[in-house]
Amino acid sequence: MQATEQPDSIESADTLSLGRPGGRPARIAIDGFNLALDKGTGVATYGRNLSHSLKSLGAQVDLLYGAPIKAKHDDLLKEVMFFDSSPPDLHKIIKTLRMVRALGFRNRHQAFRIPVTGAVITDGFASRLPRFDNLWNAYRLFDRGQIKFDIFRSLQKVKLPQAPDVMHWTYPLPMRAASVPNIYTLHDLVPLRLPYTTLDRKASYFGLMKWIANTADHIVTVSEASRRDIVKLLGVPEDRVTNTYQAVHVPTHLAERSDDEVASTIGGAFGLEFRGYFLFFGSIEPKKNIGRIIEAYMSAGVGSQMVVVGARAWRSAQETRLLDLVPGSDRRIKRIDYVPFPMLIQMIRGARAVVFPSLYEGFGLPVLEAMSLGTPVISSTTSSIPEVAGDAALLVDPYDVAAIAQAMRRLEHDDDLCFELSKRGRRQAEKFSEKAYQARLANLYRRLGVGNC
Repeated sequence: MQATEQPDSIESADTLSLGRPGGRPARIAIDGFNLALDKGTGVATYGRNLSHSLKSLGAQVDLLYGAPIKAKHDDLLKEVMFFDSSPPDLHKIIKTLRMVRALGFRNRHQAFRIPVTGAVITDGFASRLPRFDNLWNAYRLFDRGQIKFDIFRSLQKVKLPQAPDVMHWTYPLPMRAASVPNIYTLHDLVPLRLPYTTLDRKASYFGLMKWIANTADHIVTVSEASRRDIVKLLGVPEDRVTNTYQAVHVPTHLAERSDDEVASTIGGAFGLEFRGYFLFFGSIEPKKNIGRIIEAYMSAGVGSQMVVVGARAWRSAQETRLLDLVPGSDRRIKRIDYVPFPMLIQMIRGARAVVFPSLYEGFGLPVLEAMSLGTPVISSTTSSIPEVAGDAALLVDPYDVAAIAQAMRRLEHDDDLCFELSKRGRRQAEKFSEKAYQARLANLYRRLGVGNC
């Protein structure tokens, strides 16, 4: 089989579907590990997009969560607890001890249904809810699985009430669904390539990656750069790794707002001038290169503001230390911890350019999101970024502060270049459209024996 699908050479999704013999839809289960996080992550975006694409291909989608909900709870209480965001009432150490004790010698956990009757008003979750047919839950599944792997180096098995045709884990988790094919998405191997940029326990991480490499029925990844890493560093045969790339979904009502509407929104919310600021969005952590972005901006001598949208992660104080060292710098650099997705889309659209010279990315969703909205991009010559950006962005050495600053100056003063990058970006983004992504997914599952054409 072909191990690689290039973004400009795919079969149309219109000719593919995910069905089974007899006409029934294929049943695909995906985990809710990242989908359950309050503010989401790039992997959560991946999971949501995967669920939408699978439904568009005619599959039945089951979601498997690991919330602290037990099968004995009343059905209404299960639904209420699933959408509850209250903090846990047990100290972390006590919870950990109880989970370890609860592990015992049980090698398999039984999932149960979370009913969704409409009793809970979920309108506030609309922008981050995946599409699904069934919600399954196994009590603290992901917590237990990680503890069990860390202590005993053994995996957690889980049985779903209705066996799927495929269990698709969207993140490298130390668990396996019983009696069905299990595939795992490995987005990148950053803890092995840039170990100084993550807090992962490297021995445990490497052990888990090797376990997945040796036991997964198939491995999925999101770029050729990541695929090469998986083959080379983990020793996985090339025909067991498929690159599907990714896609982004921007609702039409957000993507097609007029410039005047966008200008009014960002001006009213944050006092920002339309096309008068550079924008970074993502976690504030070493891999994202915030320190060099700020240094480059402060040395570039541009008039536009610098807006940084992202929650503080580990070593964030070190990444933003220049803001504390230089008097008055915070008047030119605006930091915002978090904005809802609809507002973020407007901020991307209103930016002079998105600045994203990350040190390493498995895919680089912010680059694709910006290009799809016609916003110029400054990004990196490293990892997967050249695959995603093509010739539609200014790519620089992410370790070269002067090069980042020069790229900012070019886009600050060259309207023609901004216009050209905007045009190229939209064209490049089409290679990663939802239809293109669905075609890659359908081809992947068809190779695994699921789906008709």
